[in-house]
Amino acid sequence: MGRVEASVKTETEPGAAKVKIYSRAQHNISRSQISENALKVLYRLQGEGYEAYLVGGCVRDLLLGREPKDFDVVTNADPDQVRKVFRNCRLIGRRFRLAHVHFGREIIEVATFRGAGEEQNDNQVLNKEGRLLRDNVYGTIEEDVWRRDFTVNALYYNIRDFSVVDYVGGMTDHQTGTLKLIGDPDMRFREDPVRMLRAVRFAVKLGFKMDPDCEKAMHNDAPLLASIPSARLYDEMIKLFLSGYALQTFEMLRHYGLFQVLFPATETSLSTEENGFPRLLLIKALENSDNRIAEGKTVTAYFLLAAFLWEPVQMLAKQKMARGEIEFIAYQDAASEVISRQVKSTAMPRHISMAMREVWSLQPKFNACTGSKPSRLIGHPRFRAGYDFLLLRSETGTVEPELAEWWGKYQNANENEQRKMTQPPRNSAAKNSGRKRSYHRKAKSSTPNPES
Repeated sequence: MGRVEASVKTETEPGAAKVKIYSRAQHNISRSQISENALKVLYRLQGEGYEAYLVGGCVRDLLLGREPKDFDVVTNADPDQVRKVFRNCRLIGRRFRLAHVHFGREIIEVATFRGAGEEQNDNQVLNKEGRLLRDNVYGTIEEDVWRRDFTVNALYYNIRDFSVVDYVGGMTDHQTGTLKLIGDPDMRFREDPVRMLRAVRFAVKLGFKMDPDCEKAMHNDAPLLASIPSARLYDEMIKLFLSGYALQTFEMLRHYGLFQVLFPATETSLSTEENGFPRLLLIKALENSDNRIAEGKTVTAYFLLAAFLWEPVQMLAKQKMARGEIEFIAYQDAASEVISRQVKSTAMPRHISMAMREVWSLQPKFNACTGSKPSRLIGHPRFRAGYDFLLLRSETGTVEPELAEWWGKYQNANENEQRKMTQPPRNSAAKNSGRKRSYHRKAKSSTPNPES
C-alpha cells in the first residue's frame, strides 16, 4: 500500500484554510498511472484558461497504490463552459449538474467547484430535515473542499506542477488509515444520510478504521436513512454488496444499525433461530459471492437478493401453510408479500424481482424426484440458479444433503440413467426406500454459481 512522505510545503491564502502542497517528490502519483483521456481533459481545460484538478477516489486510490476505476475532474468552469470546450460532452443531473466528456466507452466526469451556499436559493434546496435536494452553487477550490465528504476523498492532483493539494489533513488520514468526515459528522449525515453507507463501503474497501466522531454520529443517525428514496438506496445497496466485500459490509451495516433500514424483514428473521440454530444461508451466500468476485467470476444481483429475502419468504410461507394453504401457493403468496414490502425500502427493478421469484418458486419443485417432473424442471430457464440455491440450502442444513446430491447426479446423467433414477417405487412399501436408493451415489459437490 502506497504511503506519502510526512514533510510538506505549507502555504496560506487570505480568507482560506491552511493548505498543504505535496510536491511531486513527496507523493507516489505518476502521470503514467492516469488515464490518457483524463489527461486530455485536464490539459484542455487549463489551455482554455480554467483551473482543473483530479479529485476524489481516483487520487485516493493512486496514493494507495491501487488502479482507479474511473477518473473525476473538478474545475472552475461551469457546466455550460465545459460543454463549449468539449464537443463530446453531455450535461447530466439536476441535484448536481455534471459534465460527462465521452471518449468511446470511457467517460470523464467533470464537476464545477461547489460554493459555500450560505444563503439558500433556487440553486441550493434543503428539506425540513436538512437534507440537500439540490446543490448547484458554484465557488472556488477553497470552498469546494468543504463540500466533500471524507478527508481522504478531498485531495486535489494539480496537473500544472504534479502536486497534491490538501486542505483538510487527508494525507495524514491516508497515513493512519482513518476514515474521517469533513466538518461536523452529525450535520454532514443530515445533509445526505447516504454518506453513512459510503462510510461503510470505504472503510471496508480500504481497510480503514472509522473516526470515533463518525462512528458516534452513525449510531445516532441511522434512522435518517429511511428518508432516502428507495430507488437510490437500491443503487447504493448494489455498490455495497457486489464489490467483493459483501460479508464484511453486512457485518458493519448491522453494527451501525443501517442494515435494518435496508432490509427490515431480513433483520427481523435473523433475530430468530431455526430448530435451535442461527439462520446461516445469507452468510454463506455472501461468502460465496466474495469468493466468486475474488476469482474474477460474475455475481448476479437477483441471486444475492433472493438469499437476502429467503428467510422472510420461508417464514411467511410456513405461516400460510399452517393455515391450510398448499405449499406451492403459500410460497407464491409469501414471495409477493415480501417483495411488495421490500421495494418500499430498496426499489429493485421488476426484472430482478421476477428472477428472484422464479428461484424461490423452484425450491419446492426439487422435492419431486419421480416421474416426468425432474425432466421438465431441468429444462426451466432458471434451473441452474434454482439448483445453486438448493446447494446453499443444503450447505446450511435447511434441506437434506441427499436431495442436492440427487439433483447433482441427475443433471449429469444420460437419458437412460435419468429414466432409472426417476422410476416411481412399485409398491407403497418401497415408497420410502425408493428415494434412498436413488441417493446411493454422492454427486460431486460444487460451489454455488449464481448464474442461470
